[in-house]
This record gives sequence, structure tokens and C-alpha cells, in this order.
Amino acid sequence: MKRKRFTEEQIIGILKEAEAGAKSTDLCRRHAISEQTFYRWKAKYAGLEVNEARRLHTLEHENSRLKRLVADLTLDNQALKELVGKKV
Repeated sequence: MKRKRFTEEQIIGILKEAEAGAKSTDLCRRHAISEQTFYRWKAKYAGLEVNEARRLHTLEHENSRLKRLVADLTLDNQALKELVGKKV
């Protein structure tokens, strides 16, 4: 997995600079990021505060963990149904 260079706090700081009136091309050059990265960050983090971004990150992590848990339980359930179906 690729290592992140910027923390959520830094990303939000860069986006706040853009909201304050700085040009996106200048910001991208100053922080050594592509414009695509800037606009992707803007779509994801626009209007968020630092604490909200942290909460978003923890919720995304918890959501992925729960999805894996549901997938595992579904597989177990299907295996048990097949086992019961063969015995009858």
C-alpha cells in the first residue's frame, strides 16, 4: 500500500488556503501535489474541520471492518445451510 505524505490536518489546511483565495495551481506547485490530487481532496474534505475528518476516517475504518465481518458470517451461514441440506 502506498504511504500517505499528507495528514488529514495538512490536507484541510491546504484546502482552507484555497478557500481563502489562493490559486489552485500555485497551491499544487507549493505543496508538490498534482491538480488531480487537489480536486480529489476537495471533493472528499471540502467543508470539513479537522475533528470531523478524523471522525470520518474512523467511521470508514469501522465500516470496512464490519463489512468483512458480515462477509465472513455470510460464508459461514451458507456452509452450514449446505451441510444441513445434505444430511436431510
